Amino acid sequence: MNLFADIRTLVIDRLDALAARGALPAGLDLSGVSVESPRDAAHGDMATNAAMVLVRTAAMTPRDIAALLAESLTTDPRVAAATVAGPGFLNLTLEPGAWQGVIRAVLAKGTGYGRSSAGQGTRVNVEFVSANPTGPLHVGHARGAVFGDALASLLDHAGYDVTREYYINDGGAQVDVLARSVYLRYLEALGQEVAFEDGTYPGDYLIPVGEALAEEVGEAWEDQPEAV
Repeated sequence: MNLFADIRTLVIDRLDALAARGALPAGLDLSGVSVESPRDAAHGDMATNAAMVLVRTAAMTPRDIAALLAESLTTDPRVAAATVAGPGFLNLTLEPGAWQGVIRAVLAKGTGYGRSSAGQGTRVNVEFVSANPTGPLHVGHARGAVFGDALASLLDHAGYDVTREYYINDGGAQVDVLARSVYLRYLEALGQEVAFEDGTYPGDYLIPVGEALAEEVGEAWEDQPEAV
């Protein structure tokens, strides 16, 4: 149950009815008609742009279109009030029972509420977090974990076949460069002057790593080739 979609369907039906009885021109393009939350909650529960998007083809002022639509919508038991605002926006206030019906639907369907087959089993791979091992973790990684998991769950709920992937980047060229960078910090901890070249990582976060390595192995690796 989607109350916004239901009220949009109501708006479309009432516009079709107005056209059928000649109050509006026939053949209007209703694809741009939307129903959404108003910017100011004091204006009501929902708002529709119907009059604004139909003004060019209806050959009427938007406020006149909105007034016709408002009169028609208030005959529906879900609509408590329909108010024309500004140049022709239409604000809607719903009866409390309309919202209560949504709560009943949520409780009745439980965890199945909102589940759909829109994805039609399309396979989707969502990679998230995948923290780069060559730099420190930061709050963005935590954000990515939350966002990625929520997105994957949402896609699953919408009928997609979802694979969650956390890419552990612990091998390959980046890790080789990380090892070279740590070695440079190790040499630095032994008192040598070093230069970070060929894409090595000059970040200060590797200084304590190099110092810890120097404390553990001393000068044992100072002149060793990379292949060892």
